[in-house]
Amino acid sequence: MDVLSLLWLILIISSLQPIVRQRMLETARLRVLHELERSRQSRVITLIHRQETLSFLGFPIVRYIDINDSEAVLRAIKMTDPDVPIDLILHTPGGLVLAAEQIAHALRRHPAKVTVLIPHYAMSGGTLIALAADEIIMDENAVLGPVDPQVGQQPAASILKVLERKPIEEIDDQTIILADIAEKAIKQVKATVIELLEERMGQECATQIATTLASGIWTHDYPITVREAQALGLPITTTMPKEVYKLMALYPQTAQRRPSVEYIPAPYVPDERDGRRPKRAAS
Repeated sequence: MDVLSLLWLILIISSLQPIVRQRMLETARLRVLHELERSRQSRVITLIHRQETLSFLGFPIVRYIDINDSEAVLRAIKMTDPDVPIDLILHTPGGLVLAAEQIAHALRRHPAKVTVLIPHYAMSGGTLIALAADEIIMDENAVLGPVDPQVGQQPAASILKVLERKPIEEIDDQTIILADIAEKAIKQVKATVIELLEERMGQECATQIATTLASGIWTHDYPITVREAQALGLPITTTMPKEVYKLMALYPQTAQRRPSVEYIPAPYVPDERDGRRPKRAAS
């Protein structure tokens, strides 16, 4: 084989490597999904948004909740028998309100038990989806986020503050229009949260949670911890199945030249001999 042929062979193998790696990841994910479904006797759906390098040139793709996601989740729910529980694994920074509301309402209408599992975070629209669940299972360190709407790049609640703090004659027409849209957006999100919660929690409790989450009490990226979410009255437990962590490991972030976090990938237990040095748990 001459040098030119060898170079072509290397180029072909290099171009196929990302495709083969992605196929192997997809197969491994399906295997873990089957394990989780067997152990929980449920339909498992994932809505996981990670930054992955999928193209030949290696450009990272960052994803959020969009209409494609809502269509896919709705199809999965339609394909699930009314008597079969649904487990939704949720890992997302949020996204389009319309798509999140469609998913949330579809989950709320499912007759069997719906559980949302959050291993790391479900912010904004992800929290809205979680509110539709009969049970929310979170890792002890996982977080939710406020669902206050954003108008353009600005929080709706902050736009309304302008009307409170300045005389109307000193405010330009564009800001007044944005404030009108912001007021409507907050009302709409509050109404959605109340609709999702009132059947299980009652009108008063649902309204209180909706006001807390949607009226701009916190910044939009504020991390609501398990303790804070439980204090609000949300049905949260922390008994996360181990398969969920195995599945998340199969959604790698974009590869970097030097990883920012490194450790020996094996569980450690205290050393019984001196109680100081950890030792690896038996596999």
